[in-house]
Order: sequence, then structure tokens, then C-alpha cells
Amino acid sequence: MRIGIAADHGGFALKQELTESLRESGYEIVDFGAYQLAPGDDYPDFVVPLARAVAAMEVERGVALCGSGVGASIAANKVSGVRAGLIHDVFSAHQGVEDDDMNVFCLGGKVVGSALALELIERFLTARFSNAPRHQRRLAKVQALETNKIGP
Repeated sequence: MRIGIAADHGGFALKQELTESLRESGYEIVDFGAYQLAPGDDYPDFVVPLARAVAAMEVERGVALCGSGVGASIAANKVSGVRAGLIHDVFSAHQGVEDDDMNVFCLGGKVVGSALALELIERFLTARFSNAPRHQRRLAKVQALETNKIGP
């Protein structure tokens, strides 16, 4: 599986650890930066290119990190075709994919340690969308929001 990963300074150290661990587990990793620790960098500069690659199916799934994961989630969800979730627990890591077809996993590098982060990401990567009719119906409504076909 081809996975994209991105982080600003808040998630940089965790990104480095996760990239190595995921490669060792057999995943192909595409690194969207940051490539060096720069305390003044901004998460959109790395997360948006990652999100665009997910939407374009250049990578199958994405992992976006910042200090809390909140900013990464907000930025990723601005890209049409991306369904990003801020995940800090095991249930949501797989349920977000199974029920909501989540394709970008967001995490706080200052919130979760590397062992739990790797477990959560593994759950995300191995989960599959259920294709249940109710989940397809809900996903269609979310997709319609992206094209302004339904109102508030």
C-alpha cells in the first residue's frame, strides 16, 4: 500500500519515527515534508499537497501530523475528495474508515506517543469501508456538500 505522510514542526519527530516503522512493515511511504525541523513552518504547506495526492489517488491513504492534529485535520478537509479525521483512539482509527471511508488520518505529535500512534495508524491502514447501504447514503451526502448540491 502506498501511503503519504506529512508533518509540520509539531509532528516532525513523530513523522520520522512512523515513516521508518511503516517502511519496515512493508508500506511504500511518500514523504510530503517537512524534511527538516523548522519551528516556524506551517502545517498547510505539507498537509495540503498530501491531501491533494490522496484526492488524486496518487497515494491510497494519508497520515497528517501537527502538534495537536487539529490544524492538519482542518486543512486536509478543505481538499475536495478528502475525508480526514482527527484520531487519538483505537475505535475511531478503524471505524472512521469502515463507516465514513476516511482516507486521511490526522494525529497530534504532541498528544500521542509513537507506540500508540503506530497502533492507531495500523488500524487505519488495515480497515476497509463497509459499503453498507446506510454508509454509502451518508457518504453520498458528504460528497454532495463538496459540489454544493445540498444546502446547510
